Amino acid sequence: MKLVSWNVNGIRAIMKKEFQKSIADMAPDVICLQETKAQLEDAQKALSLMEGYHTTINYSKARKGYSGTAILSKKEPISVTQDMGVEEHDQEGRVVTAEFEEFILVDVYTPNSGSGLKRLEYRGEWDKAFFDYLKKLEEKKPVIVCGDLNVAHQEIDIARAKSNYNKSAGYTQQEIDALQRYLDNGFVDSFRSMHPDEVKYSYWNQMFKSRDRNVGWRIDYFLVNEQLMPKVEKAEIYNEYHGSDHCPVSITADLS
Repeated sequence: MKLVSWNVNGIRAIMKKEFQKSIADMAPDVICLQETKAQLEDAQKALSLMEGYHTTINYSKARKGYSGTAILSKKEPISVTQDMGVEEHDQEGRVVTAEFEEFILVDVYTPNSGSGLKRLEYRGEWDKAFFDYLKKLEEKKPVIVCGDLNVAHQEIDIARAKSNYNKSAGYTQQEIDALQRYLDNGFVDSFRSMHPDEVKYSYWNQMFKSRDRNVGWRIDYFLVNEQLMPKVEKAEIYNEYHGSDHCPVSITADLS
């Protein structure tokens, strides 16, 4: 089973940039999207082009054309839910969950702490609520979390660690500690586990043509429940696919 996660930075925009061809090349069984930037009808219309997939969409209620997530799967999930059940954190369409026979898949677009770290306090509240949500799900089945977690975990995961540390959203100690909490409580960073020394990024700032110089960040993840991790055969980052300021990431695992 191959699962792909991709922050598409606008589903309608990326559809015009060989998105369908890229997906066909990767041939995933499940696709998790973040930052779809579309209301329900617009997202449904765009994703209707993805034939052969069951689609679950979440969208921002607070602000149109902002945030948004979706899960597309060839096999119909047992059940699907949107959000975490916490009203304060359920306004921006950031979480979609799909239950399958062997595991529960959570697709997430974690809030960015913002320019000048203006949203860092809220980000801390979000991280606590999301952690609690995952642990609640784990009472039922092992969980796989994927998406744009908006944090680089270690120096190897960011091109300019020293200049960004505790200054830039996505590389503050608070955010690093929040990710570490997942790893200390039963989740495994699949890519780093399988590629301990590989420098590879999944996001580049478009304003500074950072991708051309590979000045990037690894902020897109598959966090896999430690019970399931032995079943993971591959964990990959696909720098060759364009169309967004992020590239897709994936795992291939025996989850049948």
